[in-house]
Amino acid sequence: MAHLIRVTCRAFFFMTCILGSGVALADSTTAVNKTSRSTKPNILMIAIDDLNDWVEPLGGHPDVKTPSMLRLANRGTTFTNAHCQAPLCNPSRTSLMTGKRPTSTGIYGLSPWIRNVSDLSSLVTLPQYFNQHGYRTLIGGKIYHGRNGFQKTDEADVWGPPSGVGAKPEQKLIPPTPGGNHKLMDWGTFPHRDEDKGDWQVASWAVSELESMPEDQPFFLSCGFFLPHVPCYATQKWFDLYPEDTLTMPPIIDNDRSDTPDASWFIHWDLPEPRTSWLVENDQLKPLVRSYLACVSFVDSQVGRVLDALEKSPHRDNTIVVLWSDHGYHLGEKAISGKNSLWARSTRVPLIFAGPGVSENERCQQPAELLDLYPTLVELAGLPKPEGMEGLSLKPQLDHPEQVRARPAICTHNAGNHSVVDQHWRYIRYADGSEELYELRSDPQELTNLLHGTHVSDANRSEADRLAKWLPKVEMPLAEGSANRILEKREDGFYWQGKKLNPSKRIE
Repeated sequence: MAHLIRVTCRAFFFMTCILGSGVALADSTTAVNKTSRSTKPNILMIAIDDLNDWVEPLGGHPDVKTPSMLRLANRGTTFTNAHCQAPLCNPSRTSLMTGKRPTSTGIYGLSPWIRNVSDLSSLVTLPQYFNQHGYRTLIGGKIYHGRNGFQKTDEADVWGPPSGVGAKPEQKLIPPTPGGNHKLMDWGTFPHRDEDKGDWQVASWAVSELESMPEDQPFFLSCGFFLPHVPCYATQKWFDLYPEDTLTMPPIIDNDRSDTPDASWFIHWDLPEPRTSWLVENDQLKPLVRSYLACVSFVDSQVGRVLDALEKSPHRDNTIVVLWSDHGYHLGEKAISGKNSLWARSTRVPLIFAGPGVSENERCQQPAELLDLYPTLVELAGLPKPEGMEGLSLKPQLDHPEQVRARPAICTHNAGNHSVVDQHWRYIRYADGSEELYELRSDPQELTNLLHGTHVSDANRSEADRLAKWLPKVEMPLAEGSANRILEKREDGFYWQGKKLNPSKRIE
């Protein structure tokens, strides 16, 4: 499908984006006098990896304890229907930081990094745009995927510690997993200190920066946490918050995939993350859920350390805070663990704004996209509107949470596979044309595909067709260097990681 698009389409698109934006990397030294700098709001951006809606502001799990995120939500606005642009780290973060959809960049997999793609190398990222308007920019932890951009001064003025899990046990805690017994596939607790964890070090860096931040220049401070990404290790005190004998398990329905098409398996065909069947067979489902929750509460405590430092700083009343996750995570629902799906557990994410210009203790149910962060923060900061943005500013919803948004939220996982979500419906179309439709008010767990079978009602067909009009009209081919978790539809079938897949050989 996407591979049939002519290369000239890519060239034309990026010439338009780069020239139309009126911004280039070489312009990053734009002069702004210090008087105007000091009047601009600061930005504190907190990113959390693989965090689904199991946080108190979203109520995705009844046992979860996230007091810091709840505190932030109480002094700001929570978007309860926010979704990522891709259920995978690199394309999601690339989209958020550039303001472009995966279908516009061709970044669908864990590789490449945008600066290694000729058509993308001059795109201006969110921190760079703020830098061009007088901001001091700082990045610590996981903001881009892996170590992409790390220590490059043209990406940020100041770099903190890289992201990482930190302390690890001498040996893995769980049995060998399928898919090569990947080193990241592990969870549980072992003797170590919170201070030995990578996220503690990232929070300590952010705290130190807030305590010593110059007051004559606005700042854009990005702080990215690794957990609850696997391996899910936490110290015992966080596990104690979730006793095993009272732990609430997520709703896992046998044969839940019986009404989803084969293509729903193609997009997560062969992954290190074990299927639910393996978790059950090896008595690891409850330990994984407990470990995930423990890690969520630990990382919430690190969010709290950063928020406490902001509260004690001179910047407290002039700093916009935004907290987000790059995508969600399955804990056994839909027969899988991990991300890489187009259902809510994988696409729905926390998104909270607080600070000057943001209403307190509000909840907005309108659909929102991570793509919207770039234009939203620019407008909240009073900066000129950048051209070429594909997201919509959420300022209207921050002013009036009931303000209707002009379009639904769209998520993409490899070319041709998309979900479209509004307030009441989720529509999914895969690259082979197969479809799913869920009515979210009566079926919030997305258990019944209303397009399955031969007798689809006219009303459901009409809803699907309405949402299908929002599907991307043009999808860029794979960017040069694309690799890792790549699915391609070719004339003779589907290919996973360059190898033709056999639908009869799927792992359930």
